[in-house]
Amino acid sequence: MQQKTKGIILHSLKYSDSASIITIYTEQFGRASYMVHGINKKKSVCRPALLQPLSLVDMNVNHTPGKELNSIKELQMAYTFTGIPYNPVKNAIALFISEILFRTLRQTEPDESLFLFLENSIQQLDCSEEGMANFHLIFLLKLTRYLGFEPNSDESPFRYFDLMNGVFQFEKPLHIHYLIIEDAVDFAAVLHTDYRNVNALIFSRQKRIKLLEGLVEYYRLHIPDFHELHSLAILQHLFD
Repeated sequence: MQQKTKGIILHSLKYSDSASIITIYTEQFGRASYMVHGINKKKSVCRPALLQPLSLVDMNVNHTPGKELNSIKELQMAYTFTGIPYNPVKNAIALFISEILFRTLRQTEPDESLFLFLENSIQQLDCSEEGMANFHLIFLLKLTRYLGFEPNSDESPFRYFDLMNGVFQFEKPLHIHYLIIEDAVDFAAVLHTDYRNVNALIFSRQKRIKLLEGLVEYYRLHIPDFHELHSLAILQHLFD
């Protein structure tokens, strides 16, 4: 049965010389995978330009609930990028975010509020001119709300952030997964910052690296089988 939906391109895997498996987070079906043939052929429904990480697309698909691989009948851009493909910083952040989403969005049930958050975040990344160095930090913390482990924002008074339990606290945790006061303060600042005032965050390169490492550890502690991020090294090198 053919159905229409919006989608966000997360990942493309070459299956054979003539076929690829495309993973897309869709508005109607949640995460879904599609087998696509002849991507580089003129008559293919999926041209390579449509399959860049985080591309926002309109889709006409054959989708059967519970089926591991479905098929795409028609695919076209829903939003034309003006910044991400042409800006190396934005492009690296987009690669990082797409890998994060590929590893965390595992549900096959639709989530309208999550899809709208992702759609807005991608457009913000594409259009924003300043504050790009901290965009991914804000995104990672905002995403936790939809993944079910948003930090507790009650911060009175604190010296640590407990990564295992997601809380700010005064006493040192009885385990090794925590941020000390300097990093916990920076973590709290990111937690309370929106895309609109990203320029308010002023971090040194070293502080930004510590924050990113802390956030990745936070994700590892709360998401089973959260494996190594291949795009992390690229992102850190970019801001050296």
